[in-house]
Amino acid sequence: MAEPILIYGKSGSGKSRSLKNFAEDEIFFVNVISKRLPFPKKFKYEARTSDYEVIKNQLSKMPCKVAVIDDAGYLMTNTFMTGHSNPKGGASTFDLFNTIGDQFWSLIQFIKKALPEDVRVYFMMHEISNDTGEVKVRTIGKLLDEKVCIEGMFTVCLHCLTSGTRHYFKTQGGSNDIAKSPEDMFELEIENDLKMVDDRIVEFYGFGGEE
Repeated sequence: MAEPILIYGKSGSGKSRSLKNFAEDEIFFVNVISKRLPFPKKFKYEARTSDYEVIKNQLSKMPCKVAVIDDAGYLMTNTFMTGHSNPKGGASTFDLFNTIGDQFWSLIQFIKKALPEDVRVYFMMHEISNDTGEVKVRTIGKLLDEKVCIEGMFTVCLHCLTSGTRHYFKTQGGSNDIAKSPEDMFELEIENDLKMVDDRIVEFYGFGGEE
């Protein structure tokens, strides 16, 4: 069972920035919306796609142990924007939202069930807060929120935050934040460095290092 890990935060909070300490050949980078990285580096293994089947196929063949799906929420957005304007009745609209939920859920299930145990796949997603201040990941429709609970499919959910010029991860939330991680894995706040996070996860679970 591979390990999916959720990284979420506002736009500009440093989600993509956290990748800068990975070597160019150390990760498989899925660039969902073909966005430039915020640092002068190009990863050797990259796929620019929002096609779920292409992503699954490439994940199963990637030559490294770490994958990053950057702006993973746009997998849902792209499905919605492609399908919502097609002529349809009420039932077809409901089918579209079912498809959006099914595809995203199935991707996480594929990672957990079909990839080797020591593989780590990082999902970068935007956050959203409701009227009570509760912070969650941004999705499309209510199916994933009400029927699935995305964060429940991840053991590690790190909240990407800024304070002045400092970028950092919050590793434990409270009643209004979904941030979580196993006890003793991290301090409450850690630096915005996904390479360091990945090294710690490898150590914590005893994966035995990189290929």
